[in-house]
Amino acid sequence: MLREVPQFRISEAAGLLGVSDDTVRRWVDAEKLPSHLDASNRKVIDGAALAEFAREHASAAPDPSGVQGSARNRLVGLVTAVVMDRVMAQVEIQCGPHRVVSLMSSEAARDLGLAPGVLAVAVVKSTNVVIETPVRATSLDAVP
Repeated sequence: MLREVPQFRISEAAGLLGVSDDTVRRWVDAEKLPSHLDASNRKVIDGAALAEFAREHASAAPDPSGVQGSARNRLVGLVTAVVMDRVMAQVEIQCGPHRVVSLMSSEAARDLGLAPGVLAVAVVKSTNVVIETPVRATSLDAVP
């Protein structure tokens, strides 16, 4: 059963978009982001409109690899940590606000020259992606 599309307050929308409340207010005032008043007379943004806006305005660092492949999830970032033993390596990459952790062979990590500060691209191709929703889907207050 599908849930009713949630409405997000200005501050919640700002948190989801990674911008200030004032930036969202400016977008609303400029009619770039549609809003309406809820039952409590507060400005809210429809979840579907917010999702469309987020997708249209998403920006990522340019992919420096020049590789073309079937994987569409390419996250450009900086290596922040490498923990390596004789066989395996754990590599962390900060891709914008997202932390991506990869496990690979130590040989592969050495061959790629992975170390903190190195520019890297995390390529994700998976048929298993877990999607979760917060218990109270209409507010980010419940999200840790």
